[in-house]
Amino acid sequence: MNARTDMKVESSVKNRYADAAAVQEAALCCPVDYDPQFLKVIPQEVIEKDYGCGDPSRWVEKGDVVLDLGSGTGKICFIASQVVGESGKVIGVDMTDDMLEVAERNAPIVADAIGFSNVEFRKGRIQDLALDLRILEKHLAESPVGEVNDWMALDETISTFKQQKPLVETGSVDVVVSNCVLNLVSSAEKPQLFEEIYRVLKRGGRAVISDIVADEEVPEHLQNDAHLWSGCISGAMTEQAFLQAFEDAGFYGVEYVKFETEPWQTVEGIEFRSVTVRAWKGKEGECLERNQAVIYKGPFKKVLDDDGHAMERGKRYAVCEKTYEIYKKSPYAGSFEFIDPLTEIPQSQAESYECCDGARERSPRETKGMDYAKTTEQSSCAEGTDCC
Repeated sequence: MNARTDMKVESSVKNRYADAAAVQEAALCCPVDYDPQFLKVIPQEVIEKDYGCGDPSRWVEKGDVVLDLGSGTGKICFIASQVVGESGKVIGVDMTDDMLEVAERNAPIVADAIGFSNVEFRKGRIQDLALDLRILEKHLAESPVGEVNDWMALDETISTFKQQKPLVETGSVDVVVSNCVLNLVSSAEKPQLFEEIYRVLKRGGRAVISDIVADEEVPEHLQNDAHLWSGCISGAMTEQAFLQAFEDAGFYGVEYVKFETEPWQTVEGIEFRSVTVRAWKGKEGECLERNQAVIYKGPFKKVLDDDGHAMERGKRYAVCEKTYEIYKKSPYAGSFEFIDPLTEIPQSQAESYECCDGARERSPRETKGMDYAKTTEQSSCAEGTDCC
């Protein structure tokens, strides 16, 4: 796709979704079973004119700061607002004025019904979460671009806005959700889109994205069809490429938490289906050696993590403190046994650990101590019965 096609695609998406904010368009969404308890307080107008292919709000937790990309009329935002509760916060980002008008008009209605207000909507492009379009629009109204010098100065102004008044600040969000929107972004801008998702998340945060993927590469003639693009077809990534995009952006623990085996639509033999992916931020940082070990419990004979640690079932492996702590949490929780050293190494005294070398087996003597020679009596059985 060239720049002209990219502009045509974005214009088609914007216009089609502006129309869909006025009149419901069934072709823009897949059937989704949302939790009915959360729909009771949401106005019917929002429900009818909000489009998606999944429900990423099912992976939101109480107290979370949530960012919904391509929030539309606000259905996922209003569901998430009830899940996160009064201690949480929900931010919706959309570029279509008509969708934002419906969402913002209905926000007070939902707030009155649930007893608190924790949702706000912002105008922006999801592939550029630093630029607040409302701030830019105000600037252009006050200082129109009338000549070349004005146009050249605009780039510097936009850069200043991004730095001083970002739409979404770096490291400010617990979870980024999106419902059938990433496929609407042009292929050239998708890498930036995933980088922006990563940027705004806190360390330890997660992305939960519902979208449409294809089982084969989408041919160029379909990619150049703006109507199919705005219909969530032409911009779909392949199943593998979608996961790879998260990995390339720096995420770890990338997984399908939902995969619809039945295609939503088939075009020229290519199957397009709904999936939901969850991915985590936080594997970057210093690696320290504290003589800790992990044992992969199975059921697979061997696994390979996102840092290149290959581990066979039942063997003790040396890992850095960072990896040790990551394995204790989702999505790895329950897969490993954790072995602390008999004598703890204070973090201030820990030396650097070379994670890039991959996993190596760790002798029990490294954690117990080379001179360990203790002899003990038999311990009691955990189940309260005779051991032998």
